[in-house]
Amino acid sequence: MILFADQIAELTSYRDREQLDVALASALKDLLQPSSVTIQRCVGEGDDRHWLTRARLSPDSSVATSDGPWSDLHTLPRLVADDPRCVAFTEQRMVLVPGTPHRTYFPLHGGDAVVGVIEIETPSALQEGAQRTVQGVLRIYRNFERLLHYSERDSLTGLLNRKTFDENFMKATAAMESTSKDPGDGRRVDSSTCGYWIGVIDIDHFKSVNDRYGHLIGDEVLLLLSRLMGRSFRIHDRLYRFGGEEFLVLMRCHSEDDAAQVFQRFRSNTELFQFPQVGTVTVSVGFTAVRAGDTPSSAFERADKAVYHAKANGRNQVCSHSDLLASGVLVDDSAKIGDVELF
Repeated sequence: MILFADQIAELTSYRDREQLDVALASALKDLLQPSSVTIQRCVGEGDDRHWLTRARLSPDSSVATSDGPWSDLHTLPRLVADDPRCVAFTEQRMVLVPGTPHRTYFPLHGGDAVVGVIEIETPSALQEGAQRTVQGVLRIYRNFERLLHYSERDSLTGLLNRKTFDENFMKATAAMESTSKDPGDGRRVDSSTCGYWIGVIDIDHFKSVNDRYGHLIGDEVLLLLSRLMGRSFRIHDRLYRFGGEEFLVLMRCHSEDDAAQVFQRFRSNTELFQFPQVGTVTVSVGFTAVRAGDTPSSAFERADKAVYHAKANGRNQVCSHSDLLASGVLVDDSAKIGDVELF
């Protein structure tokens, strides 16, 4: 009982999702002494869904192994209908697979949805008491994860909120120096992607939307735009609402051209979408590469200057901070663009 209490106290001490999953795997390993515990999350959409390993532990593991959070989607195992993982995930039930070793699969809930599975390998069938222990731990995990979800998300759009950006930025960019080598902590690093980018997105003339149609319609525009973001950006891109009509994206790309393509796709998708009552809405986007030694505020400032230029020079466009520097529009990072009415 003391061990169980200690494990729950450890589990609920984390705010970081990856550390939380590692703590869950570690708790189940200590409680059950299995051959291995693996936590896998489902990533992707529709027919293009894959398994991302968040934590794998065996009795002799000193650290958990995992796939990097920015792994290329198509290098990961696909969901297959008759795979017991898929059955546990889609039917939201425990699945027992006898054999050598025995495997037991449990659905993993995140917030209000099933987000993955836990695979527990044991020399013999997992006993009923052990099954109940796992299910009890998972209920606690689900409740705690739901609280985390609410604290990290914007209440209107469901996107990540501003207070999570600094932590996510520092964590993501800490990997910049290790993209070409083994980090030594069990993660499999994808070295084919080599740069981080942030983009600031601002809705053009949003003040006039609120003035003409009211704040309820304005909120609907924000909500629909957040859904367009979800469909336009990739599954591993981090999407934030910074407040008002300002949004931010943190992504990893091969090159500036690749980043520009993704932002242009979103800009085009927004322009083509017909918003109820309002009709056409456009966005201006400014983006920048994340540099070694950047702080969240320094990278944001460069992207913000680029979006300011986009809005000052016609709106409904994507501007790269480095292109503005190269063209002489910005002399240096402290250059100012003339005052302009942005709304």
